Amino acid sequence: SVVQDMRKGSKWLSAFLESYRPPLDGERYLTDGEVAELLRVSRRTLQEYRNNRVLPFILLGGKVLYPETGLREVLEANYRKPLE
Repeated sequence: SVVQDMRKGSKWLSAFLESYRPPLDGERYLTDGEVAELLRVSRRTLQEYRNNRVLPFILLGGKVLYPETGLREVLEANYRKPLE
């Protein structure tokens, strides 16, 4: 029905707005949860990466944010081609 469609649309819009982060100066920042999911590591492992300065990050008001381009650069710098 129309009401059900409106509820679905409302839920989708709420989820989108909750996760939407506009870029700041063209840079997109990811949360530790997003980076952990992306790299398939635990949030504790990310803490170790921060302690050892493996990944670039910003600490803002107690929240850790990772610049997307910085993460990409680290991944590209550590990429190893498979042996042929």
